Amino acid sequence: MYELLKPALFRLPPETAHELTTGALRVAQRAGAHRAYADHFTVRDDRLAVESFGQSFPNPVGVAAGFDKNAEVPRALAGLGFGHVELGAVTAERQPGNDRPRLFRLPDDEALVNRMGFNNEGADAVGERLDEEPLPDVPVGVNIGKSKVTPLEEAPDDYRYTFERVGAAADYVVVNVSSPNTPGLRELQGRESLAAILGMLQDAGADRLLVKLSPDLHREAVTDAVELATDLGLDGIVATNTTTDRPDSLQHPNAAETGGLSGAPIRDRATEQVRFVAERTDLPVVGVGGVATAEDAYEKIRAGASVVQLYTALVYRGPSIAKRINEGLLDLLERDGFDSVEDAVGADL
Repeated sequence: MYELLKPALFRLPPETAHELTTGALRVAQRAGAHRAYADHFTVRDDRLAVESFGQSFPNPVGVAAGFDKNAEVPRALAGLGFGHVELGAVTAERQPGNDRPRLFRLPDDEALVNRMGFNNEGADAVGERLDEEPLPDVPVGVNIGKSKVTPLEEAPDDYRYTFERVGAAADYVVVNVSSPNTPGLRELQGRESLAAILGMLQDAGADRLLVKLSPDLHREAVTDAVELATDLGLDGIVATNTTTDRPDSLQHPNAAETGGLSGAPIRDRATEQVRFVAERTDLPVVGVGGVATAEDAYEKIRAGASVVQLYTALVYRGPSIAKRINEGLLDLLERDGFDSVEDAVGADL
């Protein structure tokens, strides 16, 4: 059915199409329809289950941050067969984000460019929704970022405020210091700045804490961040965010737009980042970037990712993507003689 609807959706501006999709999911969630369609989309098999960073995942395929910024449809997304849902990014202050248009399709490349700018309702509103609305029976993470108006030197307090509003309801919290669309944010990936933020959050009681890194970091900086996360006893590392680089392979004119590139063109780069991180720490790694097929997910799992996430592929491949990936993973596990996804994690290291 999605293939029939897709041409109409793609005639709309990308953000308008996303809002319509979210609206439909919101209606389904309120009506309880997500419980009915979960039987169609969910692959239930113990071989897919993963225990990682203190969470039990029924399967390794999750929704990346950015799709449900305001925690409006986590149950509806879980009903599509995803093994976890990451919400946000949420900031302390409510903010509209950058001017539209700020989301661009590159259909020839199966990619997106976004310069959203952490548009969200703010920590108070999202925290209230998380406290009041039931959450799905899969792990729910919340991705937190810095408010645009907050000076870099005040970032630790800004992150703490957001954590204190949304952290209690979350199964885990991801510190986002790697989005390319908030001025100066990536400067916070430096060891001293990152240590101040993570230390502040740990002082505030964060005990299910991950950090999300940029694919554009130099190897030395990645090594520093991984060592810091290990030394501080974080629960995991998310690799990776979007990239400001533009591979020569891109064909669509929208590649010239400013913002972070996601989707198929960053698949290999993201997998290499997963491998680089996994070789340097025993912390669990969440693999993000260019996951659209079972082979893509399996590649990241074998490179060291305990679980994977996607967003762009949901736009291009439709709501059955988690089902197709999980079914394909079972075939790949059987082909290679693994009894479970957990047995395949890091097989290529």
